[in-house]
Amino acid sequence: MRINILAFAIGVGFLQTRESLPGWPLVLAVLVGAPLLLPWLGRRRQQPALSVLSALACALLGVAWAALLAGQRLQDRLPEELEGHDLQVVGVVAALPHRFERGERFEFEIESVESNDEPAARLPRRIMLSWYHGRQDDEWREALAVRPAERWRFTVRLKRPHGNANPHGFDYEAWLFERGVRATGYVRPRAVAQRLDDFVLTPAYAIERLRERIRSSFLAVLPEAPYVGILAALAIGDQQAISAEQWRLFRQTGVTHLMSISGLHVTMVAALFAALIGGLWRRSERLMLWLPAPKAAIAAGWLAACGYSLLAGFAVPTQRTLYMLSVVALALWSGRNLGASRSLLLALLLVLLLDPWAVLSPGFWLSFAAVGLLFFAGSARLGVERGWRAAIARWGATQWAVTIGTLPLLLLLFQQFSLVSPLANALAIPVVSFLIAPLALLFAIVPWPPLLYVGHWLLAALMDFLDLLARWPLWQQPAPPLAATLVALLGVVWLLLPRGFPARWLGLCLLLPALFWPAARPAPGDAWVDVLDVGQGLAVVVRTAEHALLYDTGPLYSAESDAGQRIVVPYLRATGVDRLDALIITHRDKDHSGGVAAVQEALPIARTLSSLPELPGERCVAGQAWEWDGVRFAVLHPQADDYRRKAAKTNNMSCVLRVENATGSVLLTSDIEARDEQALLARAPALLRSEVLLAPHHGSATSSTAEFVAAVGAREVIFPVGYRNRFRHPRPEVVERYAASRRWRSDSDGAIRIKLADTITVSAYRAEYRRYWQE
Repeated sequence: MRINILAFAIGVGFLQTRESLPGWPLVLAVLVGAPLLLPWLGRRRQQPALSVLSALACALLGVAWAALLAGQRLQDRLPEELEGHDLQVVGVVAALPHRFERGERFEFEIESVESNDEPAARLPRRIMLSWYHGRQDDEWREALAVRPAERWRFTVRLKRPHGNANPHGFDYEAWLFERGVRATGYVRPRAVAQRLDDFVLTPAYAIERLRERIRSSFLAVLPEAPYVGILAALAIGDQQAISAEQWRLFRQTGVTHLMSISGLHVTMVAALFAALIGGLWRRSERLMLWLPAPKAAIAAGWLAACGYSLLAGFAVPTQRTLYMLSVVALALWSGRNLGASRSLLLALLLVLLLDPWAVLSPGFWLSFAAVGLLFFAGSARLGVERGWRAAIARWGATQWAVTIGTLPLLLLLFQQFSLVSPLANALAIPVVSFLIAPLALLFAIVPWPPLLYVGHWLLAALMDFLDLLARWPLWQQPAPPLAATLVALLGVVWLLLPRGFPARWLGLCLLLPALFWPAARPAPGDAWVDVLDVGQGLAVVVRTAEHALLYDTGPLYSAESDAGQRIVVPYLRATGVDRLDALIITHRDKDHSGGVAAVQEALPIARTLSSLPELPGERCVAGQAWEWDGVRFAVLHPQADDYRRKAAKTNNMSCVLRVENATGSVLLTSDIEARDEQALLARAPALLRSEVLLAPHHGSATSSTAEFVAAVGAREVIFPVGYRNRFRHPRPEVVERYAASRRWRSDSDGAIRIKLADTITVSAYRAEYRRYWQE
């Protein structure tokens, strides 16, 4: 059975890596045939060949099952012809709204469509809407506050799910697909927005309204407290009030998993309720005769886990934990000792049957790995001594097992881990799990303010302790290849073998490749130019054999979010760039300079060039040139005189950079416009000739004059644009001017890599990482 469950899981995971789904006849044939074949194979387990055939049948069944559910979800989609059109819809606010600087964002379940003769069946059932504050009729107006379970009539503008596509980046499209959100959009500010019903009664909506009331009670008791958002997150899973600085502290100390409702918290609540009900149950002879106390404790613990999971919004991580606890509870209720490994595998099977997209989440891998390690660390093989010293030893062994056991996955998924994580978790796990979280949850049930005061005081003391530990640096490195990660996992298993097993130290040797795997770099004389997909903005990473340059840092998304922290810095870390030899900020516009602060904080920078007078560093001036590892760099614009006269736009001060090796060149033009192009044509027409061109100003109609396009003569042209951006870049007439070139767009192609080597090659990330759910 164990091998068959693992084979099923491998089949499910394999399907999630495919560009397209298998045909319906094949899926139906496997779904019908495999269940008929498996019982016959199971009666002949002793024959190795048939055991292999049984595992293969289970793997095919996993592929077919995941394909069946994926096909159903793909049917719930937004027709392409409805993107960008105003649609009047009626529906219900389905989840707790998340407020942000310029408005709020919420999930919305569509019930009917009241415009453009569009039937509701043509729209996805569940969408994500943003409602922005904004200026209307020269007056600043607030968006109305929405509450869960309210029915509204909105005029919305929708688009298909779309996210930035970069190597080692967060897959926003997969995240939406897993949650069944099949379109995103916003409420039109000048159109009708009408609340139709204050409360729509369904169990799911009632739970969301309850979560909102609990959140309001937390904020009412501690309105100005710095850590009230963490307490609310521990009680109802709402993390929006946790600041970016607090998240940074948690990452620095390796305790991020504790600051949301995780499997540990759900398990803890289940255990506490089981112990409480079991103890009280034993005091009643009548109850004991009706139902044995152990079974009553199991039922109470499972019900408590269900209630806590629902209160947390039934997010995917809590769902996985509840499924795992359900398997264990059923085994204990039946009186059968399934064993740790079988219980874990049955939980895995249940999770994948209900949610085959769970394998797309890093939390899936980390949670199952951590639970497996905890089972292993708690087994008799790690010691059977008793007493307080033995308890401390077992606690230390557990910490060691989880820390070293999850290390390969942390390196593969996040390229970093906290050196102080064992120490931080040794205190934070018991304090949060047995003191702070129970107090927050108890306040949610019995709103007595002293409970929250004590919880906040304990949390403040813990945060002071974590702040001291955060002064230690993180271990950061390039992402290891999958092969090195698998070898490291083997090393973990070897290292955690029972005491007395010979040569356990060899496990550490198997960890070394993942810890010290060198980053891929261009050969001397070559350059890799990566145009990252940052939306409507620009960020370009240029690497040579021993140097790295960053050309712009992407847009500012909100007061607490920018492309620097979300895209650029993680990409640099994953590709082994731990310092920048040069940073060029081309001009002041926020879609180019929005991430500069995050980059400056994260990495040492040897040299900064920009056209911003307020930014410390050098001015970028035409004529500046240098050479790294056989690759030549030259600044072509602006001239020194341009700084002495006021430019009409900041775009006119954009720093233009030419990157060249023996084979050819790439011309990076930022946001120059027609007047700047004419100045370059008059001043240095020979330097404009390039094989690859970053289209000026995202393909705006104010740039890419016919004379400039002809002078550059690029074979490859790249338009860095956001999906369905409001500027409608690139303009069709501009795209037509590049008809002789091969054209690339970051919104449809994702991150684009140019390799200047013996030949010049251009490749797109979306083409290499195509998945069936991508529109």
